[in-house]
Amino acid sequence: MKKYLRQLSTSFLITLSPVLVLYAQSKTELTNVFLGSSGDHGQLSPAASSPFHQMSIAPQTYPTLHMGYEHLAKEVLGFTHNRFEGVGCKGSGGLILVKPFLGLQDDGKPLIKEQEKAGPGYYDIALKSRIKAQFSVHENFGIHEYTFPVGDKGLSLNLAHAFNGAFVSNTYTLTKDAVLKGTIRSRTTCGVGIYSVHYAIAVANNSQWKGADNLLTLHLDNQTQKVTLRIAFSAVSTDYAEATLKANSTKTYAQVKAASDHRWETYLSGITVKGDPNREKLFYSLLYRTLQSPYQINESDGHYRGTDGQIHQSKGNRYHGWAIWDNYKTQLTLLELLYPEQYQNIVSSVSDLYRYGKFDFAGPNEPANSVRTEHAAVVLLDASKKGYDIHLSAIRDSLVRDTMRFDFSKPDKNLEAAYDMWAMAGLLPADRKHYLDRASSYAGVWLKEFKDLARPDVDRMSARNMYQGTVRQYRWNVPFDMQGLVNLAGGKEAFTAQLDDFFDHHYFNRANEPDIQSPTSYYASSKPSRYQSLVRELALDTVIQYYFNDNSRGIDPFIDQVYKNQPKAFVRTMDDDAGAMSGWFVLTALGLHQPLIGQPIYYVSVPLFPEIVVQRGEQKLKIKVINYNDKNKYVKRILLNGKDIDRLWLHHDELRKGGLLEIEASPELSTYGAENIWVSSLKDLD
Repeated sequence: MKKYLRQLSTSFLITLSPVLVLYAQSKTELTNVFLGSSGDHGQLSPAASSPFHQMSIAPQTYPTLHMGYEHLAKEVLGFTHNRFEGVGCKGSGGLILVKPFLGLQDDGKPLIKEQEKAGPGYYDIALKSRIKAQFSVHENFGIHEYTFPVGDKGLSLNLAHAFNGAFVSNTYTLTKDAVLKGTIRSRTTCGVGIYSVHYAIAVANNSQWKGADNLLTLHLDNQTQKVTLRIAFSAVSTDYAEATLKANSTKTYAQVKAASDHRWETYLSGITVKGDPNREKLFYSLLYRTLQSPYQINESDGHYRGTDGQIHQSKGNRYHGWAIWDNYKTQLTLLELLYPEQYQNIVSSVSDLYRYGKFDFAGPNEPANSVRTEHAAVVLLDASKKGYDIHLSAIRDSLVRDTMRFDFSKPDKNLEAAYDMWAMAGLLPADRKHYLDRASSYAGVWLKEFKDLARPDVDRMSARNMYQGTVRQYRWNVPFDMQGLVNLAGGKEAFTAQLDDFFDHHYFNRANEPDIQSPTSYYASSKPSRYQSLVRELALDTVIQYYFNDNSRGIDPFIDQVYKNQPKAFVRTMDDDAGAMSGWFVLTALGLHQPLIGQPIYYVSVPLFPEIVVQRGEQKLKIKVINYNDKNKYVKRILLNGKDIDRLWLHHDELRKGGLLEIEASPELSTYGAENIWVSSLKDLD
């Protein structure tokens, strides 16, 4: 993976060096890590972190949000070392609280923030007490650098700290060379399972940690003004954490920050956009959010822990920390487009869930913090269709056993389980008829629960025991059989009228995922151009939003842009959900959305930038908009490598090969490709 990323970075710099000279700012400089970090508008943090690694250092503020941080808060209780960015259930993480203090003991009072600065890989803060703190993270290693005034001072350490009282246990030892190493077990997001973090901590002075249980103190020399604390994580063992700590024992803050910045720059350079400068900054700030999970859990020798709690070995990297129900339609799709070699390892890691123990949410031996794994079979089918090895023979029996747990008991669950059954039909062709029969059972439920929009509860959140959505919102959630859905709705014209009603009267819920892909339904309607204008409106324009993620329909609507490059970034109560919502914007910016995960088809719309370069492994896809203008939101023509394709969709193989994709835009409604639109059908698995 490291070799691949170096190659990716080098090829990108060589190919686009004129662009980089023209636009002097790096991708990391364009990235605003404070986006979504205030109020219930994203549940994000400016933590120092490294791409696809669990360590994440940020202040614990009061008051606080799901990530332990509120941008407007002045009181700082200390600094914690992990968080699952953008998730609900009041967040998770917040392990290992370190607090600098002045005097003989920590007085328990909060520190007061005066200034802060942060970017990808680092976070700096100046405190009213004249203490300054700088943090940086590269992979599984983090560094604290404190600047103190002369006088009594120290560091307090709370090893039992976790968000939401999720701490389970901690065991630690203090080695003869003053390395504190141990293992913390804590509850996962939503408190369903338990994950472990193995750690090692060292401070560059001659003092010893003192205290009892999980509350320790380190007193520093009166004349010492600069103190460095180093910390390492492992998902395998404390010995690996200690080895990482020792390997980085001479690294300075500046060196760690530079290494982290380089790693972030390499990943962010997977896409180069050229256009409105403010929109570029928004784009990279959102792309950044898609690159934080899942977390790499293997060590350099290939050892990793599975969900069975045992140590295994792999040739490629292994990942954990899933929010598949939330982000499989957007973030995972995006990662596959950008980093195919890494995505094979991600797919192998999803496959491992079936090999070592898959839970809908989490189990007792998670190797990293995690959220949920529903629709993992859909992800595997999608990967298989795109040419990835999903290790089917090793997990076939487990896949079948997993279907016994599919929940058909509620209207929304029925539609989702039917989707999984459709995926099973694609994964196991010998049993195709059985699984297609199960999938097709959705139709009876749809007619009973979703067809009649005159019933009084169709606009009530969580009516009929559904999860975070309304009848109107869930009724579109049949991506595997849009042609069947059109027929159930009464034909194409009736289907189109119902879609218009849904969006014209603001029944759409942009704050959550149940209907996130519903705009693509317009390509099955008699108004395909409405899809092209709608995704652009949702990404850039002022929207009216009545539904919120606290299972409420507000009396007063949210009226604003959904995506703003500021701390109060998203719709109120809209969580980013591990890159799900940020990924939707990035895909919209590319003009590509996959309407059905499980079929390698992408719907095309006008991108949000006139020029885009996607560096996909060794292949480069150039996307150019002819007649680009923000008012030109309709597709007039699509050329692939100079040839008019006369359709509004692309196959994954066409994107995989790279080349030049030209999209001619127009301010006028267009019928281009309307007679040749790909629409999913229940029996279309080829």
